[in-house]
Amino acid sequence: MRITLALAVLAAAAGPQAKDNTPPEGFIALFNGKDLTNWQGLVEINSRDKNPEKYAAQVKAANEKYLPHWKVEDGLIHYDGKGQNLQTSKDYGDFEMWVDWKITPKGDSGIYLRGNPQVQIWDFNDNKVGSGGLYNNYKHPKDPLKCSDKPIGQWNTFRITMRADVVNVWLNGDHVVVDTPLDNYWDRKADPGKPLPATGPIELQHHHSELWFKNIYLKELR
Repeated sequence: MRITLALAVLAAAAGPQAKDNTPPEGFIALFNGKDLTNWQGLVEINSRDKNPEKYAAQVKAANEKYLPHWKVEDGLIHYDGKGQNLQTSKDYGDFEMWVDWKITPKGDSGIYLRGNPQVQIWDFNDNKVGSGGLYNNYKHPKDPLKCSDKPIGQWNTFRITMRADVVNVWLNGDHVVVDTPLDNYWDRKADPGKPLPATGPIELQHHHSELWFKNIYLKELR
């Protein structure tokens, strides 16, 4: 009895609460399980610092074009694979986040951090290194340390931390990316040494695949 209780306590401390879309203490729910509050269609990250009226018009156009492909069904975000990225309407700097995701065979997606690609999601049967790596890195390591994906069609859980440009990723409890900088992908040609933006949106990546997400929790770190 004591052993069972101890295991239950450890499980409760290991991550977010078991009830879907209910954040643990200290976190906010980026997805409320009901609608796409906190999210918008893809707009280029550099657009946010320009004319507010022009940016609002870009958001409106992106929402009309892309949000019909991101549906909330039974407490899940379901993407049909035919639109574009879904991004947070707010920018974030340093943070810890949790997200559950599920894909179909041949599925491909990722989590953009500060608008930059990406913590990789894909079918480990075709990509033996598995998910969780910083796939678009060109200076620093891009592959996860091990393949920790669950069978296709089952839910996987990321825990991701970002401080400055340094990222850590846990996939299903395994620490697969350790203290690795995320390279600035968008400025790699014009200015290879340019650091990441200090803040930016979190994005659920479109890559022509059907996807599901839930339990998206975030805590800003200062």
